[in-house]
Amino acid sequence: MTTIPKKVEDRLTSSLKRFQPILSSAKARDVNESDTVIIVTDLISEVFGYDKYSEISSEHSIRGTFCDLAIKIEGKVQLLVEVKAIGLELKDSHVKQAVDYAANQGVDWVVLTNGITWRIYKISFNKPIDQELVFEIDFLKLSLKNDDDLDYLFLLTKEGWQKQVMVDFAAQRQALSRFFIAGMVLSEPVLDVIRKELKKTCPDVKVKNEQIQSVLLQEVLKREVVEGEKADEARKKILRANNRALRAQDSKETGGNPGPAATVPNPTPPGSSATAQA
Repeated sequence: MTTIPKKVEDRLTSSLKRFQPILSSAKARDVNESDTVIIVTDLISEVFGYDKYSEISSEHSIRGTFCDLAIKIEGKVQLLVEVKAIGLELKDSHVKQAVDYAANQGVDWVVLTNGITWRIYKISFNKPIDQELVFEIDFLKLSLKNDDDLDYLFLLTKEGWQKQVMVDFAAQRQALSRFFIAGMVLSEPVLDVIRKELKKTCPDVKVKNEQIQSVLLQEVLKREVVEGEKADEARKKILRANNRALRAQDSKETGGNPGPAATVPNPTPPGSSATAQA
């Protein structure tokens, strides 16, 4: 992760010390949603570094409905923030409401919080609209002695946002997701490598990629990582990347005048309804 500037680190540490007692007191008093919004607004300003009067908009109107807060940089909405009362446990229904706001506005990021728990979601504009939980923090459990905690806070800061550390973090998290790794294992290039390694170990045995794929699907990988929308999306992304690599290689070999591009076979598991397209 990007190194946190000293000025920002000092702000994070000092403001965290200040706001943890405030949040604990507010939770003990079970303050309502309106009062929680006031605390969250101060957190966004004093902890994360956004200007309260020009970069934080309250009751942001989206097609006749309202989101509690919107965070703007250079006049453009970057984050929508849905706030619930500090004593309220965050639920899936709250996520849906916030995601609907983001989809209507064309915003990629949503924060759902009750002041203490902060959940950050990346919106995928597929059909249907989907969201991916990128990370979650508990303000009352954050420790100044833990560098990882400060790194998570930095993701939401104005300075971090301007350096796109959130985008980079989400991309890395996606690349290391179980769905993406499973899709990579089932891709044709990796199956080729496995087949070649098997041939080295057992030279007298002939196996095909389809047989290796079948074993991986039925006996090695869990069904939850190879079936469903997230698994389908991971396979599509891998397939597109493989096809781009093949086209680039073909272009290089033909001196920049490629013929019809080869297509990597689609490793769609048996029974899956999705069809990957380049």
